[in-house]
Amino acid sequence: VQLLASGGGLVQAGGYLRLSCAASGGTFSTYGMGWFRQAAGKEREFVALHARNGWATSYADSVKGRFTISRDNTKNTVYLQMNSLKPEDTAVYYCAATSAYGLVRDPSRFGSWGQGTLVTVSS
Repeated sequence: VQLLASGGGLVQAGGYLRLSCAASGGTFSTYGMGWFRQAAGKEREFVALHARNGWATSYADSVKGRFTISRDNTKNTVYLQMNSLKPEDTAVYYCAATSAYGLVRDPSRFGSWGQGTLVTVSS
């Protein structure tokens, strides 16, 4: 499956953004969809997952209560609504797809990755 992420940009602290990730070339509903991020000089880290069962979600502690992941299987798209943004949320955000069941967080279990979209939160 091919993934194309969009929606990044520059926002002030306390603001919001919604990222989108459009999938093509696969059966979208059979994939767990995740968002990861990588800040400058840091390793890629898990942000959120929408499991392939259609309803279960998982979040990193750092974004829980502020970010919401959702998916629309009719549009082959996964979203990440990011509210109450903080400067430490600044990073390149990647969407990724996994065939694994359950609440997967390990990047090595995701076989397809989007190109990344930059989110910059100013203080």
